[in-house]
Amino acid sequence: MRLQDYWGIGPKTATRLTDQLGVERAVRAIESVDIATLTDAGLPRGRATRILRHAHGEQGMAILATSDTRTVYKDLLERAEAYAVTAAASDRIRVLTPLTSREAMTERLDDVTLAAETWREHDEPTREAILDVFERFDGMGGGDRAAVETVLDLQELGVDDGTFASVGSIDAEALDDAREALGALDTTGGDPTVREGVDDDLDTSRRHLEAAEGLESRGIDVVEAIQSEGVRSSEAFREAFVSYVADETPIPATRVREATPTEAADATDFITQGLRDLLASVRTEVETREQEVRSELEGRLERSRSAIEAAATAVNETAFRVSLARFVHAYDLTRPTFVESGCVAVEDARNLSLVASMGDAVQPVTYAVGDHGCAPEVPDEDVAVLTGANSGGKTTLLETLCQVVVLAHMGLPVPAAAAEVSHVDAVVFHRRHASFNAGVLESTLKTVVPPLTERTRTLMLVDEFEAITEPGSAADLLYGLVRLAVDAGAVGVYVTHLADDLEPLPDRARIDGISARGLRDDLTLDVDYQPQFGTVGRSTPEFIVSRLVANATDRSERAGFEALAAAVGEEAVQRTLLDADWSS
Repeated sequence: MRLQDYWGIGPKTATRLTDQLGVERAVRAIESVDIATLTDAGLPRGRATRILRHAHGEQGMAILATSDTRTVYKDLLERAEAYAVTAAASDRIRVLTPLTSREAMTERLDDVTLAAETWREHDEPTREAILDVFERFDGMGGGDRAAVETVLDLQELGVDDGTFASVGSIDAEALDDAREALGALDTTGGDPTVREGVDDDLDTSRRHLEAAEGLESRGIDVVEAIQSEGVRSSEAFREAFVSYVADETPIPATRVREATPTEAADATDFITQGLRDLLASVRTEVETREQEVRSELEGRLERSRSAIEAAATAVNETAFRVSLARFVHAYDLTRPTFVESGCVAVEDARNLSLVASMGDAVQPVTYAVGDHGCAPEVPDEDVAVLTGANSGGKTTLLETLCQVVVLAHMGLPVPAAAAEVSHVDAVVFHRRHASFNAGVLESTLKTVVPPLTERTRTLMLVDEFEAITEPGSAADLLYGLVRLAVDAGAVGVYVTHLADDLEPLPDRARIDGISARGLRDDLTLDVDYQPQFGTVGRSTPEFIVSRLVANATDRSERAGFEALAAAVGEEAVQRTLLDADWSS
């Protein structure tokens, strides 16, 4: 396959990858989701991530139909990635994409559910020990040796069932032999070399070689030292040379004598040739012994090859699943149910951003659109118009539904006590944007309308559409979007303050409301975030006006606020004052 056949790889990127990795290795990195290799070759991490996402899930990315949906998707990945136990697992989470078939979603959910159950069954000390094992794996830089060590460490911990079953199934004896052989070979310099301490004969020969190299480098000193002894005959000179070398190095005299020449033109030539021959002889001895030891070790590795490969696969897969299990555990996520009828329904759903900042203080919400059986108290209209107070949680509810649907399509559990989700082709999440001009209106319509007309299954989550155009036109356009969604067979939620202008709604559409219960001492609304179905939610300005009337310290100031109270409903204001007992 050509590199340029992959999305995002143009001529320059292809050339860079080819120069740095070669085509075959670059393709292997892309196919194996190896971000590290691509970034080491010079690709920015973000670009490498996008290339891999499209290479492994381009069709799934199509459901992220708006920039706001994609923002939610990226936020989910970042949250999950924070629980990765290895760098490779982090990379794999980073390139997770929505899946395109219910079968694929179910298969991944099966894996992640098993991983979460397995993680939940282990006590805290065991979990910490498992994390330490994976941390050591990264500390060793990955690779075969690290994988073998990791599997043996996990087996020693006794974690060999559930999502760790592949770890427990590998032959421990083969791994032990592989660990010893891998530990004996140093592969950091390219061709493998035998480490020191593995073979006594090889270590001895290496010491001899080091000594011979040192002596050969100062041959003139050797000549002067031997000549200073006043030796005359050639035989005596030869023995003096042997004795000198044996005294100055750990090389035995017999070994030196074997490599010493018998004839030479003069003393200098004799010693120079003798040192050169000795060095060549010892070097050959080292190379021969190292080859013998290396061949024996490589033979052991070959016999353990299947166990080594199984260990590498098991560690990568297990680390990936454990990482997702930790994410599921941290946010108490639940497996969703996939249904054929178009719907998204949640019981006690929680927004992950709020859970991260508020923990258990988050009020869960039950909500649904479409034909469902998950939350029986919620009507089953396909489209809801959601109304209510500012800061009442309407946008958060839209984001929560988006999180649920995107996670489900990624084959991951969702933040709800229970959830039903149908397979969709597009998630159109559009936040309220504080812009008011024709260009913004046009671009928004181009974003939200095509999925309704071009896709067969669309989820619409549109927030305060009226914020981008004139109020009168906004109501007409919003009604048109609601009608279009119903006619297209889509499901969705539209947040608006214009509910009264939309009646009567088409069949299969309803109005829901989020209402304030009162006012806190800091003037913030005390909101019941659970929507009420078939009811318009009010912003309840009487709460705020009541507070201002009660706290007015100046007579003229109080008169002004009382005039506002008459405008918003004096009876409601007085009732609020009495309920709160502020007037006392």
